[in-house]
Amino acid sequence: MEKRNDGFNPFDDPALAGRYEAWYAGKGRRADVLEKELLGQLLDRFPDARSVLEVGCGTGHFTRWLAERGLDAVGVDISERMLEEARRRGGPRYLHGDALSLPFADRSIDVTALITTLEFLPDPPRALAEAVRVARQGVLLGVLNRWSLLALRYRLSGKAMWRSARFFGPWELARMARDAAGRRTRTVHWRTTLWPIPGARDLPLPWGGFIGMAVQLNGEISA
Repeated sequence: MEKRNDGFNPFDDPALAGRYEAWYAGKGRRADVLEKELLGQLLDRFPDARSVLEVGCGTGHFTRWLAERGLDAVGVDISERMLEEARRRGGPRYLHGDALSLPFADRSIDVTALITTLEFLPDPPRALAEAVRVARQGVLLGVLNRWSLLALRYRLSGKAMWRSARFFGPWELARMARDAAGRRTRTVHWRTTLWPIPGARDLPLPWGGFIGMAVQLNGEISA
């Protein structure tokens, strides 16, 4: 997770790291299942992928899941507090790094993933450009949807982490991804999940609480 321009980083709170994982195991269990279900479907669009870099990995919740899917997973985060918790839980490799200047060579990773990360970055377009730069095959995005009831509830909660967040809609996110990829853009595919409807899974409609997006890249140099 990243700092805003004013230097405030809600993810430096040492108590948050433990609560983060506890939320997924308890109240957030349904969200965890549905988000991973959608992201897994999008990952299937990269059948030849062997490696993945999760940018803004936090406590490594999704990095561990990516590794469990058989990928060589690496997590990067700017918050040492979150990385301490990630390393304590074991599993993949974790590195301290900035989403706006990733410590990886061009096209050195098959897929770059940013899962609930863009919302907290000071410069999301630059972070997406960096994600494209280091990716060979594509970028996987998981973003909270600004056009959803869930985003409204978070905004009204008054919590520090949500006061600092910027939400995106699916079309805005797709446009930003295409701009970042330039001529390397091959396809952009998205669906949303976390619908306030019993039994609803993911749909190609723009109002679900969570957007999953796969940006497939070709081999050309970005514009």
